Amino acid sequence: MIYLLRHAHAGTRAAWPGPDDERPLTDLGRSEAAAVADRLAARGITRILSSAYVRCLQSVERLSELTGLPVEIESALKEGADPALTAALLAGTDPGTVACSHGDVISAFLGRAAAEGADLEGGLRFRKASVWHLERSPTGRIVSGRYDPPPIIEI
Repeated sequence: MIYLLRHAHAGTRAAWPGPDDERPLTDLGRSEAAAVADRLAARGITRILSSAYVRCLQSVERLSELTGLPVEIESALKEGADPALTAALLAGTDPGTVACSHGDVISAFLGRAAAEGADLEGGLRFRKASVWHLERSPTGRIVSGRYDPPPIIEI
């Protein structure tokens, strides 16, 4: 099992005055990231991969603290990444890996997996702070997935 996490809420691009890759999580996003980390920490996480964008790094920061695992930055998870590179990265990761990325990357990756025959429970969804629990074949191809919606946070 590997886990594909979409970063938590980070506000809008238009409202952020700096470079988009430096846009941080909002208060809601920080609460979502903490709840997701609590859910995942008990699942035998072995590795944490992330886009270098601040919102992704902040989305896995608590998970890193809870597990004692470092966050490894992977260019195949950054916004706009080639879906083939993302697929190759995730095909070769260890079981128990969490990979944090962006909506466009996750959409393209899941679309590719579905086109290759993966059974994705509930269809292609990827809301912010959601997690896909993905099963792979021995060759690394995604064969099935279960969508875990974002935590409900009341602020």
